[in-house]
Amino acid sequence: MRLAKPLRLGFLASGAGSSARAMVNAIGAGTLDAEARLLVSNRRESEALGWAREAGAPALHIPTLPDADAADARLAEALADHGVELVILSGYLRRLGPMTLKAYEGRILNIHPGPLPAFGGEGMYGAAVHRAVIAAGLRETAIVVHGVDAIYDHGPEIARRTVAVEAGDTAETLEARVKALEPEFFLKVLRELVSGIRLV
Repeated sequence: MRLAKPLRLGFLASGAGSSARAMVNAIGAGTLDAEARLLVSNRRESEALGWAREAGAPALHIPTLPDADAADARLAEALADHGVELVILSGYLRRLGPMTLKAYEGRILNIHPGPLPAFGGEGMYGAAVHRAVIAAGLRETAIVVHGVDAIYDHGPEIARRTVAVEAGDTAETLEARVKALEPEFFLKVLRELVSGIRLV
């Protein structure tokens, strides 16, 4: 896929959207050749909507309940209306609908806080991933950037960073360490996509 420069980004976040925030900050600092065209959250009270608006990025609340089909249509339309080229999921905890997936096929990226495919799938997010990693006795976990399709955590892997599981780690301590590394890693991968080092 050929990416335009500056890269026109859309972000989806349910909570703080820390990776999205790192990207928007990098755009503002001139260290990422991109434009923040739109941030969408399914939760009106999400922290991401607040900081996006403070940063001057267009931000919308599009609830996915009670009508997921209508939300899917509205999301696809909003992304297109804002000229979004590549969609970044940053802690977006809803499955994308068929209209958005079709409109942005091959142009949606997510970051997952554990090794895929073994520690992905429905319900595998946040502390649940880290509990499963520790229960499996792994000595290292991974942060994975991957493409998005209709199945949770199923799309092609783009990049991964390993993270040591330390003696005495709990799900909470491992989650904190992984979460602290995610924004920088996702931003690094995005810069490589912009520069052509990596291909979507």
